[in-house]
Amino acid sequence: MTKTTIPYAETGYFSSFICDYIRQKDALQEFYHRYPSLENAQAQLSEKEACFSKATRETLVQSLQQQYKGVTTSQTTQDNISALAAPTTFTVTTGHQLNLFTGPLYFLYKIFSTINLSEALRKKYPDYHFVPVYWMATEDHDFEEINYFRTRGKKVAWEVAASGPVGRLSTEGLQELSTVLKKEFGSSDHARQLLRWFETGYVQHNTLADATRYIANELFKEYGLVIVDGDDTALKSVFTPYAKQELLEQTAFSEVSKTTERLTSLGYPEQVHPREINLFYIKNGLRERIVQREDDFFVMDTELRFTKEALVKELEDHPERFSPNALLRPLYQEVILPNLCYIGGGGELAYWLQLKAYFSTVSVPFPMLLLRNSVVLSSVKIADKLQKLEVDMKSLFLPQHALETQHTRKISSIDIDFSPQRKHLQEQFKALYSLAEQTDASFLGAVGAQEKKQLNGLDHLEKRLLKAQKRKLADELNRLTLLQDTLFPNGNLQERTVNFSEFYEAYGPQLFEVLKAQLDPLEEEFTVLAL
Repeated sequence: MTKTTIPYAETGYFSSFICDYIRQKDALQEFYHRYPSLENAQAQLSEKEACFSKATRETLVQSLQQQYKGVTTSQTTQDNISALAAPTTFTVTTGHQLNLFTGPLYFLYKIFSTINLSEALRKKYPDYHFVPVYWMATEDHDFEEINYFRTRGKKVAWEVAASGPVGRLSTEGLQELSTVLKKEFGSSDHARQLLRWFETGYVQHNTLADATRYIANELFKEYGLVIVDGDDTALKSVFTPYAKQELLEQTAFSEVSKTTERLTSLGYPEQVHPREINLFYIKNGLRERIVQREDDFFVMDTELRFTKEALVKELEDHPERFSPNALLRPLYQEVILPNLCYIGGGGELAYWLQLKAYFSTVSVPFPMLLLRNSVVLSSVKIADKLQKLEVDMKSLFLPQHALETQHTRKISSIDIDFSPQRKHLQEQFKALYSLAEQTDASFLGAVGAQEKKQLNGLDHLEKRLLKAQKRKLADELNRLTLLQDTLFPNGNLQERTVNFSEFYEAYGPQLFEVLKAQLDPLEEEFTVLAL
């Protein structure tokens, strides 16, 4: 096994916004509280400890114990749940949708980033305890985003009519996919383990939330991972005062809009657009926005209508019927968890960076924000082939046309760089410009036009030569692009496309052992692992 790393900014796959954040660019410092580091964790935990109540801890522990009823988990996870009642216990959290069979590979990288940072904090601060948390996005309603995964180049999809919070969806019908997966996974011991996880998760559990908890617990229980379902009446009761403020004062819209204006004025894009009210009304099969029209409140695309007083009573009596949207979910999470750091992808951190001023306004500590590990899983065989081609891994991050051009110029026996010819041509035209300056402006313009025409001609000839050399060297270029296609399916990052099952079938538990050992959440570079 070999490991190499590449700066995120040099991969071409990360926005300037996130790269500037990693560089801690001065212009972005007002949008976060403390940059993630082991040293900064001391001030973060002191701040959180001062405002996180014993009652909230007790509610959190009781809710988790209820959520874990019937779940066979490790002693480490059980101890972590119990430890959350203590004032010296804090969490490191990541969140993820309820993608079928965990979805793309980066699910694993999020979780291991969270587990490894928790362990690093324990070593740094032995008087405190740190718990890795996976927040299940059970209240999302974008079923089309989560109803499939890809393995061996094929899409395995759960085709069913669905509406409302995805965590409440019945798993009925998923048994049919087991037949498909028996063919896809094969008959090895590792393949049979994959099939057991899938069948036990989706056939023996009634809801998508329960199935996802089972699978995530099976994969990570030995590391003490604690899985939280925010679609919980007791936890939402803790959040009720903030939900009430959102309904009546619409603070998030005001504060986030002002922050977004500052970000866009600096040239950064808006990641999430705030609504006047950032709450949904949910029941089974229903999750729709709450909107205000004059003095009354309505649930979009329904006949539901509330006066202000009736809506507040509904919230107090049935907090489980109110669901934060993507913009408000971070606040909900930080209100009910003794959290120090949130770990997410670039898109997630971008919308968190819109929220700091809002958190200050509602007097909730803003967590440290850490970019999750990103990984390309390769093989020693592929690494050897790249070495024979004299291509470094960094080059494979280029767009394919750029990779082909770079390699053609490198291996061509003919120099395809016409820069000397351009320089010579420009030197010749200097004399013509001197001559033109002694006559009228029309001749000067003619000289300029002719120079441009001839330089364009050289550009065209260079492109023709490059194209001819690509044809001549097609065999080697095809070998190279085949390697790139293997590691970057359809020109995308592997981690955003391929499911873990493809690698687990090949490597089994070793896959998790390597990721656990090699991923440093504070390394802040893209990781390439040749297994």
